[in-house]
Amino acid sequence: MKYTPLPSSLYVKNRAKLAAKLAKNSVAVFNSNDIMPTNADGTMKFRQNNDLLYLSGIDQEESIVLIAPDCPNPSLREVLFLRETNEHIAVWEGHKYTKEEAEAASGIKNIQWLDAFDQIFNTVMALSERIYLNTNEHLRAGVVVETRDARFIKQCKEQFPLHVYDRAAPLMHELRGVKEQEEIDQLQIACDITEKGFRRILNFVKPGVTEYEIEAEYLHEFVRNRSKGFAYEPIIASGISACVLHYLENNKACNAGELLLMDVGAEYGNYNADMTRTIPVSGRFTDRQKSVYNAVLRVHKQASNMLRPGVTIQDYHKEVGLLMQSELIGLGLIDQTDVKNQDPNWPAYKKYFMHGTSHHLGLDVHDVGTMYGPIQPGMVFTVEPGIYIPEEGFGIRLENDIVIQEDGFLDLMRNIPIEADEIEDLMN
Repeated sequence: MKYTPLPSSLYVKNRAKLAAKLAKNSVAVFNSNDIMPTNADGTMKFRQNNDLLYLSGIDQEESIVLIAPDCPNPSLREVLFLRETNEHIAVWEGHKYTKEEAEAASGIKNIQWLDAFDQIFNTVMALSERIYLNTNEHLRAGVVVETRDARFIKQCKEQFPLHVYDRAAPLMHELRGVKEQEEIDQLQIACDITEKGFRRILNFVKPGVTEYEIEAEYLHEFVRNRSKGFAYEPIIASGISACVLHYLENNKACNAGELLLMDVGAEYGNYNADMTRTIPVSGRFTDRQKSVYNAVLRVHKQASNMLRPGVTIQDYHKEVGLLMQSELIGLGLIDQTDVKNQDPNWPAYKKYFMHGTSHHLGLDVHDVGTMYGPIQPGMVFTVEPGIYIPEEGFGIRLENDIVIQEDGFLDLMRNIPIEADEIEDLMN
């Protein structure tokens, strides 16, 4: 791994938080993600299951974490199972965790090779009444492949049909939604790397450069700072392409007078930054572009202050919509008649601002956490309002990542230029 791992004390703490939420005489099992095939003998780069990583810090394929807080055998209350390495694996794939290294990384005392799993699991199940199994229950998930978790659920239910089965996902969403300080520190590194990429771009962009060249500049800066690369597929959208919310082609030349919308973020240690900036390709905004830009920035600043403990995301989105409605009227894009005649389910402002303003951020870019319960201190959100005007050939979105605190928020991207005048100064 390129990154510096977080201390094992974090994972000890995370497992203790989960154990406190499990029903009596229960066991919870978490599997690593599969290595996914491409074509022929190719595979995708491995990405660890975030729940297993959150509980153990183990960033390696074919790993299993077992947690059984009430097991009468103390040595079986926490067990980590790993793929046993050998000379062949070492030659072809490189170093894998030793038992000693895995204990140091995770804080789990009982480290076993995978071939011991069935016997130990059978013993723990015989001493348990309930089992918590994991699935991807993200509200926007679209799972079309059979995961390791899904195969394990089938196996368990065939082998242990009389146990009580429960869902681990709601517990993990609740826990992962509120970040520990160590996680916030890791997110800050990801944001700082993203800042370096953005500042590099401000010195690079000029009329005639291509979107893919800009993508390459970001990637260079991210990887040289120990990131795996992009936290998600980058959006480098010049001109009217910025009005395509998930534009991924990144294949056009940037022309004089256009705006360039860049939705990019660096990953660091499996934690993710999520930034959007919009800059003038020629180094100066036109008066109209600056008016729209500052309208988005005003909504961004007000929305950041509205994210506070006790507020729900649903109510927050409605309030941000009213802010955007006012700005769009001021820009002449909608009028009071449009508002009066609007469909309550699709307000008039959504013609130019059609997406949500904030989502959880962490181990997933669209991280797990409640979208209906009250916001709590320690949650991390994006703030990303935008205005998209296809008829004028540009779109503007501005996005920072913030940590909710008792009396305000911490902006993890506070050092990344966002004021229009500062961006113009840096580009010139």
